[in-house]
Amino acid sequence: MSDLAALGAFIDRHTHLFVLTGAGCSTGSGIPDYRDDDGQWKRSPPIDFQSFMGSSAMRARYWARSMVGWRRFGYVQPNAAHRALAWLEQRGKIRLLVTQNVDGLHQAAGSTRVLDLHGRLDEVRCMRCDWREPRAVWQAQLDSRNPDWMNLDAADAPDGDADLEGVDFSRFVIPDCPRCGGIVKPDVVFFGESIPPDRGVQARTALEHADAVLVVGSSLMVHSGYRYVRSAAQTGLPIAALNLGRTRADSLFSLKVSQPCADVLDALYGPFGAQAALAAGEVAPDAISK
Repeated sequence: MSDLAALGAFIDRHTHLFVLTGAGCSTGSGIPDYRDDDGQWKRSPPIDFQSFMGSSAMRARYWARSMVGWRRFGYVQPNAAHRALAWLEQRGKIRLLVTQNVDGLHQAAGSTRVLDLHGRLDEVRCMRCDWREPRAVWQAQLDSRNPDWMNLDAADAPDGDADLEGVDFSRFVIPDCPRCGGIVKPDVVFFGESIPPDRGVQARTALEHADAVLVVGSSLMVHSGYRYVRSAAQTGLPIAALNLGRTRADSLFSLKVSQPCADVLDALYGPFGAQAALAAGEVAPDAISK
């Protein structure tokens, strides 16, 4: 049986999947990922929570780069991997989809059983009073207060960042919270920041009621995602992974497919995919193994 058929069979025989997705699920939408095929950083690690909160210079650098990166990140579209997972949810296959991504593309593709483990980049919040605002509105404020930066451009970096360098970030103006004057931060979990406890409870509850785990596009190098795979292995749940390159949990998988997420899931569940056709009764059950 081919890897493609084996993955299709794995998904077909389970009806309460706990799905965990990472950056590799969104690379097909043009969003760069953080790690190479060996699980190592491709670039400097992203800003951490303590640096952002403790340094006005680091906040200026972050928001300047993010202002440039959002111009494209804010308009990315779901790819075949997101659409396939939404299709599986619609057919009752997914108990919960836990994503480490902050792009909102699973919801844009139609998934509703989604837990944004690390938050969403399309909203900002005050770290003092919890005031919130859509990122699009915040972006307009950044633009209006920094007109000299409007024509700057840089290559895309992961999670809405941009590789903007060689400029004086001290000139960048960051609005304060309009309610209390506090520090405004994207509503995402930075490195060194804790995941809200209620999200952990929701994920653990879903895992307790799952009959298998499917990892899509994650190296699992970050403990926030790896913990669920490790927990699943400890309780004997079967685990399959679709990811290019090494992961932290390779020894725990019952099946691993090392191919691009969008290509594989599109082949299985796209409009003419084998599993989609099988579900619709358009092909014989043994066709997908040929």
